[in-house]
Amino acid sequence: MRRLLPLISSHPGGRSAMTCRYRCGDACFHEVPNTSDNAYVGDVIAGALSRRSLLRASAVVTVAAAAGTALVGPAQDASAATAGTAGGPGHGGQGSEKAARGLRFAPVAPNKTDAVVVSEGYAQNVVIRWGEPILRGAPAFNADRQSAKAQAGQFGYNNDYMAVLDLPGERHRQLLVINHEYTDELLMFAGYDPADPTREQAEIAWAAHGLSVLVAAEDRKVGRLTAVTRHHLNRRITATTPFEVSGPAAGSELLRTSVDPKGRKILGTLNNCGGGITPWGTVLSGEENFNQYFANGGSVTDPVTAARLKRYGIAGAATERKWERFDQRFDLTKEPNEVNRFGWVVEIDPFDPDSTPRKLTALGRFKHEAAEPRLTDDGRAVLYMGDDEKFDYFYKFVSDKRMKHGTSRAARAHNRTLLDEGTLYVAKFTGDSPDAEIDGTGKLPKDGAFDGSGEWIALASGTTSYVEGMSAEEVYVFTRLAGDKVGATKMDRPEDVEPSPRTGRVYVALTNNSDRGKAGKAPADEVNPRNANKHGQILELAEHRDDPAADRFSWRLFLVCGDPEDPSSYFAGFPKEKVSPISCPDNITFDSHGNLWISTDGNALGSHDGLFGVATAGERRGEVKQFLTVPNGAETCGPVVQDTRVLVAVQHPGEIDGASVEKPASAWPDGPGKLVRPSVISVWRRDGRDIGA
Repeated sequence: MRRLLPLISSHPGGRSAMTCRYRCGDACFHEVPNTSDNAYVGDVIAGALSRRSLLRASAVVTVAAAAGTALVGPAQDASAATAGTAGGPGHGGQGSEKAARGLRFAPVAPNKTDAVVVSEGYAQNVVIRWGEPILRGAPAFNADRQSAKAQAGQFGYNNDYMAVLDLPGERHRQLLVINHEYTDELLMFAGYDPADPTREQAEIAWAAHGLSVLVAAEDRKVGRLTAVTRHHLNRRITATTPFEVSGPAAGSELLRTSVDPKGRKILGTLNNCGGGITPWGTVLSGEENFNQYFANGGSVTDPVTAARLKRYGIAGAATERKWERFDQRFDLTKEPNEVNRFGWVVEIDPFDPDSTPRKLTALGRFKHEAAEPRLTDDGRAVLYMGDDEKFDYFYKFVSDKRMKHGTSRAARAHNRTLLDEGTLYVAKFTGDSPDAEIDGTGKLPKDGAFDGSGEWIALASGTTSYVEGMSAEEVYVFTRLAGDKVGATKMDRPEDVEPSPRTGRVYVALTNNSDRGKAGKAPADEVNPRNANKHGQILELAEHRDDPAADRFSWRLFLVCGDPEDPSSYFAGFPKEKVSPISCPDNITFDSHGNLWISTDGNALGSHDGLFGVATAGERRGEVKQFLTVPNGAETCGPVVQDTRVLVAVQHPGEIDGASVEKPASAWPDGPGKLVRPSVISVWRRDGRDIGA
């Protein structure tokens, strides 16, 4: 029997300590902020691999791999990327007529190649790199002469979520909105001293956060995309761009500071992660690990304020980047409310470069990983949102108003208010099996079902709070505490959320939770199958009567990720010997065929992170196939799957412990001797046909 694939890091998943340090402030190594005694979702799934499915999945796994793979980037030996057994007819070959449409490609084998490795028969290009100019007047990138002014006109650092929109009136061009999660100063600045950063370095980092709006030109023959620099719609939004505060908490005393005594104008956005495109053409982006930017939380003496800060993971003294030395708003002893102005979903209008972006308080404040909207049959907007923290919650917002169609000024003005008025909910999951049958190992309960039911618990609507002891403003600003009070289900890091455009079922990526079942931590319940959950899972949720505004739902497990030979992994009942190993699902998206595409963050199976496609319906449901892998230290982010191309944001390449500008751990994207730079890539079929067709 083949040995289980090895773990590659003592950090959660397979992520480096450097990534944990700069992306989330080592959140996994601090006390878990949620110490409430609510039920724990991570323990709701464990019980239900169907016995029939388990028998189907009991064969020994040989990793499905391509007969050949394609590399673009620094020259590499492809042997590591092609080891394994080809999918064979009907099980992964590009010409297979039995594979799900859209997934008929040769799967890429697990590998550690320092390049973007794509399926055989596919090609790629870099669309844009960190530092390339996108605004008029911005200079060409020069790492040795970088300035904050230059960076403010250049593509930001560590690209994450991507939205792609059609560009009316400009054929063969598309509008990209790409956010920039965080900066890694060790990989940005030669000679960087973490103990003594300069003001210029801090201001460059402020300018490298935020979002970029960028026009890209399509190749008329293949799926190649090329950035159109200095287009009039191109825009940079940074950590110092003015934002309007909208919704029911706008003007709250909890948001007021010495610089903004009215609590209605905020400078900048930080740590943007997942997002979504609204039906009315704006783009949403979630502020995630904002807590790490604020210093001296441990010096706050007011017990109520200190408890609120602790619930959001804010404690200690100096921050990693030391921004508090250069702007007092990052020092909680001087501006205690500034931190409350981050942790929101932001909305921008990419078609109006002069518009003021907004922070949407009706959607609640937490570590937003995603904000993916859909419409009810009567036109109301519904958003699903995950709070990316161990043991935190899954939320929904339902608007009061209906969307107006069209692009008139009146329609646009009306639709801008949709996410300001409505009801905020949090999810509570219930498993179908007795607690005694859930032991945290993934062993099946007696009913052999991986499913259950749930309810949406209302938290607040407008100025009305449904949470005892909390005002509506407190619910919006301290949403985690509201979830604690109403008994929401503790989840295993709910990250990206996507409703299927075909079925309306909602898919939720739960990345991992290494603390599951530890002493003093919540034990397993029926929504997550394993204690010490290193690989994560994906839930499938169906609203009652397919109504997105319903207050009830049913759920079932779609994937329990990991090594296919691990008895606790599960692939919707599909034969496990025919799937690609997958670990730590993060961002998800759908293609036009209804297949779910999954990017990973922190693969704990001895391979680089990748992008995977999986059929959600039909006889191939659960067949996971790896489409590409990313270079050393990188994460696969923001996938967009169109008919003729796949876009991926390659985040933090070379972010490996001990790396620096002087000692790079990757040669991507430009080869040895060049600075390692986060970049966006486009992938297409060499023969010009549709992806996976």
